[in-house]
Amino acid sequence: MAFILVTVFIDVLGIGIIIPILPELVKDFVGGSTADAGRWYGIIAATYAATQFFFAPILGSLSDRFGRRPIILVSLFGRGVDYVIQGFAPSIWWLFVGRVIAGVMGASFTTSNAYIDDVSGPDNRARNFCLVGVALGLGFIFVPAFGGFLGEFHISLPFLGAAA
Repeated sequence: MAFILVTVFIDVLGIGIIIPILPELVKDFVGGSTADAGRWYGIIAATYAATQFFFAPILGSLSDRFGRRPIILVSLFGRGVDYVIQGFAPSIWWLFVGRVIAGVMGASFTTSNAYIDDVSGPDNRARNFCLVGVALGLGFIFVPAFGGFLGEFHISLPFLGAAA
């Protein structure tokens, strides 16, 4: 359980760090236009969500075949690579590619939930799923402020912090 809770927290940590910075980065890439930035941000966010939706069953099948832990670790590594790509993205298209990779690797939440189901008995399953909710909540409560703080120094720094 400790492994999976730390993993979920790390996953949310990466997402939370970039939340306050991603809209500004998109705006910089599209020439400072708020309307264009909103359009691109919507496309990027929808693509991220759709990619997660389509790849969750694939990662789930892979975790059934190769084991939960290896798939979760590969997913975390892929997220780190994704954040490096986004941190050094020279254009909106590279940022888009990074978010697609993040969507593929972000489907690890499904594998994490399957892992919890595997290691939990009927008497503590609900408690363990609640602990995952706590890890998610803590990540989304405390981490975006840190991302905003890092973004004050350089707009790409939160991505590199998420990769680390």
